[in-house]
Amino acid sequence: MPRDNMASLIQRVARQARITFRSPAGPAFGENLHRLQQLLDEVLHTMPIAEHRALQLLDEVLHTMPIAEHRALQLLDEVRAEDLHLAPRGPSAAAAAPGGGSPWAGVVPPVSYMHICETENFSMGVFLLRSGACIPLHDHPGMNGMLKVLYGTLRIACMDTLPAGAAAAPPPPAAGSGPCLRALFRSRQHYTPASPPCLLSPHTDNLHQIDAVDGPAAFLDILAPPYDPQHGRDCHYYRLLEGPPAGAEPPALPREVWLMETPQAADFWCGGEPYPGPRVCL
Repeated sequence: MPRDNMASLIQRVARQARITFRSPAGPAFGENLHRLQQLLDEVLHTMPIAEHRALQLLDEVLHTMPIAEHRALQLLDEVRAEDLHLAPRGPSAAAAAPGGGSPWAGVVPPVSYMHICETENFSMGVFLLRSGACIPLHDHPGMNGMLKVLYGTLRIACMDTLPAGAAAAPPPPAAGSGPCLRALFRSRQHYTPASPPCLLSPHTDNLHQIDAVDGPAAFLDILAPPYDPQHGRDCHYYRLLEGPPAGAEPPALPREVWLMETPQAADFWCGGEPYPGPRVCL
């Protein structure tokens, strides 16, 4: 099929996605989602293999992101970094923070972001992490999300916030004066391109920390809805209030922990890079 015709079909998918996510709780959601699936099926049966894999990502997102209380079970079986025209590496020097007195001027950022698309209902992009880089523990207020590793290995620690009255003990002395909250430390796992996506919802795994392990890594990130401070969806950073484990083995999970809200760490910032993959128009 000619590329311009394929682009037209992808455009139809994007338009249908916008209609579907405009009112995920509305009475027409089921019908809209069914129509979207029909379009995706048409795309997946007619497009070249690279675009086929890229749309499998979109297919997964569109089936999981509208359901706030439901964790997705589908897997992304064949997605690879080359399908988004990415090669294993860290953020490039071109993504360094600009000058003008910034303390990061001329320094390559530990993390970089490639914006793909965004509407009021969802955003999609790629994060690139240098070897050893860490995206500190942070939250996603009222949001659903999907993280799919494209290359490298990520260690992801996931937590849930607990109700204010659920605390069994007061915060430790190390808490200081910052706001504290009780959380359930649910998991700490390694993810690779062969792993299923790491999912979050407003109530499950909504806080996470992401570390690049043994080299650079990249992941596709989808949030629904996107961050928006004006609508109560600002990003908050936290520090785990516990010392190193007394024994050789870390404490078993899940377990309850205390977290303290902190400013963004001085050694963490995110640069920007152009997205080189298949175009998405909304």
